[in-house]
This record gives sequence, structure tokens and C-alpha cells, in this order.
Amino acid sequence: MVQALILSNSGYPDDARDIFQEAMIVLYQKVKSGSFELNCQLKTYLYSVSRRLWLKRLSQTQKTSTRSEVEDLQETVPVEDELERHAQHDLDFQVMEQSLNNLGEPCRSLLKAYYLEMKSMVEIAGDFGYTNADNAKNQKYKCLMRLKKIFSQYKK
Repeated sequence: MVQALILSNSGYPDDARDIFQEAMIVLYQKVKSGSFELNCQLKTYLYSVSRRLWLKRLSQTQKTSTRSEVEDLQETVPVEDELERHAQHDLDFQVMEQSLNNLGEPCRSLLKAYYLEMKSMVEIAGDFGYTNADNAKNQKYKCLMRLKKIFSQYKK
């Protein structure tokens, strides 16, 4: 996330690594001081610190020609929207994990074989004892529909 932020705002991969290290140092110093209280996800905090460090570096090194351009950059990097999107993305992954755990077998294994292990329908048919690839494909579809239903129930 930090690298994407910096690359899209006049930076280079080395800059991203430097800023991320500086953000980690800031985190370490805050934790060591004893007064640190984390009110969000750790990656959200690191992203916010990295963003501030990068904007400060841009203004110091004058990579942009005027101060107003740096201020404009602050408005073009929608951190709140970005953080909200990432938080929602994380929540969706947690709900999906919970949904998969409640899906049961053999659906969970079948979907894992197809989507994660990238097995073909012919391989899946053989592994799961289906008569042919079309039967395996139909079962995969039924499992997906079941997963979608469970997912939507958790999303409410």
C-alpha cells in the first residue's frame, strides 16, 4: 500500500522502502514511549504515518515546484477513502473466511482445488470421484452458490 502511494505520487521504489522503514521507526518509538494506543488496524496506522512522511519529504526536497502543489497532492491522495476501502476489503476477507469454514466438505475442498490449486475440472473429477468434468463443474457451481448464500448471510 505504501509503495503504491509513493509510486503514484512522484516517488520511486527506493523511496517507498525508505518511507516504510521510517514509519516502522516511528511506530517503534511510539510503542517504546509507553503512551501509544492503537485505535485502528496496524496497517492503517502505518499507511497514515507513511503518507505524512512522504508529503513532508516532498515538501522538503521540493520534488514539486511549489508548496501549493504539495497541498494539492494532499487532497488528491484520499487517505480516508483509501483506508475505508482497505478496512472494508479486510472485513470482506474475514467474512469470506468464516463463510468458507461454514461451507463444509466436499465444497470447501472442491473450491480450494479449483481456485487456489488451479486444478482443471478433469483433475477435480478424478480426485473427487465425479463421473466426468461436467459433473464436477456442476458441483462447483452449486458449491459457489451455497458459498454466496452463506457469505450474504454474514454480510448482513
